[in-house]
Amino acid sequence: MIDHFLPVRFELGRGLQEQLREALVSAILGGGFPAGEPLPSCRKLADQLRVSRNTVNLVYESLLDSGYIVSQPRRGFFLHPAYAEGRASMPMGQAPEDGENAGVEAGDAGAPDWERRFKLRPGMTSGVFRPQDWARFPYPFVYGQPMRDLFPLERWREASRKALRRETAPCWLHDRFDRDDDMLVEQLRTRVLPKRGIWAKPNEILVTLGSQNALYLIAALLMNRQTRVAMETPGFRDALSIFELHGADVQLHPIDEEGIVLAPRMAECDYVYLTPSHQVPTGIVMSVVRRDRLMDGIRRNDQILIEDDYDAELNLDRDALPAIKAGDAGGRVIYLSSLSKPFSPGLRLGYLVADADLVDELRSLRRLMYRHPPLNNQRMMAEFLAQGYYDAHLRSFRAEHARRRDLLHGALSRDLDACRQIGSPTASAFWLAAPGATDTRKLAWAAARQGVVFEYGEQFFFEGSAPTNFMRLGFNAIEAERIGKGVELLARCLDRI
Repeated sequence: MIDHFLPVRFELGRGLQEQLREALVSAILGGGFPAGEPLPSCRKLADQLRVSRNTVNLVYESLLDSGYIVSQPRRGFFLHPAYAEGRASMPMGQAPEDGENAGVEAGDAGAPDWERRFKLRPGMTSGVFRPQDWARFPYPFVYGQPMRDLFPLERWREASRKALRRETAPCWLHDRFDRDDDMLVEQLRTRVLPKRGIWAKPNEILVTLGSQNALYLIAALLMNRQTRVAMETPGFRDALSIFELHGADVQLHPIDEEGIVLAPRMAECDYVYLTPSHQVPTGIVMSVVRRDRLMDGIRRNDQILIEDDYDAELNLDRDALPAIKAGDAGGRVIYLSSLSKPFSPGLRLGYLVADADLVDELRSLRRLMYRHPPLNNQRMMAEFLAQGYYDAHLRSFRAEHARRRDLLHGALSRDLDACRQIGSPTASAFWLAAPGATDTRKLAWAAARQGVVFEYGEQFFFEGSAPTNFMRLGFNAIEAERIGKGVELLARCLDRI
C-alpha cells in the first residue's frame, strides 16, 4: 500500500470533501501515485489528515464514480489504468468536474521559474550519443562497458565478506569526515600505481567517484573565466563540458600520429589536459619525443598537465610507455585514472595523484560535496586488491579483451576494409575513418535498425565544421560470437547509404 503523506491545508469556508478531492485529483494527474499499488486506506488517510473516515470514503466513492480510480475487493482502491504512470488522459472521454482543473492550474501558476534561476546549464552540454537501451541491441559495439559474464562475482563476494566482518566494520561504518580508507590508499600506492611507474606518498592520493569526478573537482578548484585550458580535438567531450561549465577558455589543438600537435599558442594556457597513453577517441599513443617536448614547455611556461590515464589497466601494449606522471619530479602533473574500466564501471571508483598541497585542498572541496566515496566500497576494493583477486581478474580480462579485439580486427579487415583503422593496434576501441563522403551519423541510424550500435565520430570533434566520416567501435559489451555478424551487417549498411 502507498504510504504517502498527502499535503492538504484545509481552508475555512470550503467543504472538506471538496478540498480533499482536489488534492487527490492533483496527485493523480501529476503522477504522484504509482500504478499497481493500492492508494492509502480510508483509515490511514483519515488519521493522517485528522478528518472522519466517512469523509475520505465519500471522496473515494466520488473518484470511483468519475473514473479516476477502480476498486478491487479486499485489496482497496487503485488508479484507473488510464492514469497509470501519471498519464492525464480522461477515461471514457470524461472531463474533470468543475473546480478540479482550477486547483491543478492554480498550483502550476505559482511554480518557480527555474530557467531564470539557473546559474549553470549542464543540461545544455552533450555527451556521446548512444541509445539508452543499447544493451537490448544484439550487436552493441559500445565503448566503456564491461564484459558482464567475466565479472568475478564469487571473489567480489569474498572481499565483501571480509569487509563486513565485525572487527572490520568500524573502518567503514562511521563517517571519516574527509579521509579515505587507509587500506585502499596503501593498495593503490603499492600495487596499482607502480605498474604505471608512479611512486606516490599516501597524502598525494585522493579516491574519487571515477576519473570524471576527479576532473570536476579539479575544474571547480582551479578554473574560472580567467583560466585557459589546452586540450585535444577530437577528444573527450565531457572534459570539455566540465571545463567550460566552470568558465574556462578551452583552446583546441589537433592531433597527428604522435599525439597532440604542440603549437606556440599553447604557451598561453594555464593547464593542458591530455589522454596520452591512448588518446580519446583515436587510441593514438603519444610518442616519447612529443612527451619530452610537451614537458619542457610545461616547465618553461609554468603550466600544469592533467594526465587522464583512463584505460591504464586495459593497456595491451607489450612495451607500454609509463605514465608521464612517472617522470614528474616537479609536481606539475595531475594524474587521474579509474579502477572501474576493466572491473565494473558502475562501481565508480577512481583516484588522482598530485602534489600533497593540491590533494589537501581537493580533499576539502570533496568534503563539501560528498565527504568521501562510500567507505564500504573502498574497503571491499582494498580487500579485493590485497587478496590478489584484482590482478587475477586483470589477467583473464586482458586475455578475453585481446581475443575480442582480434576478432573485431579480423572482421573489420574482412568485411569493412573500405574503412581505415587509426591509432594503436592495442587500444581499447577501434577508431575508423570511413570513405570521405560517408556520413556516419546517418550510418549509425541505419545500422541501429539492423540491431547494430556504434558511436559516430562527429560528436568527438569540437570545431564548427567537424568531419563526418569517423566512427568508434568498442568490443567488450558485445558477445564475442556476435562480433563477426555485427560487422557484416554494418558493412551492408555502409554499402547502402
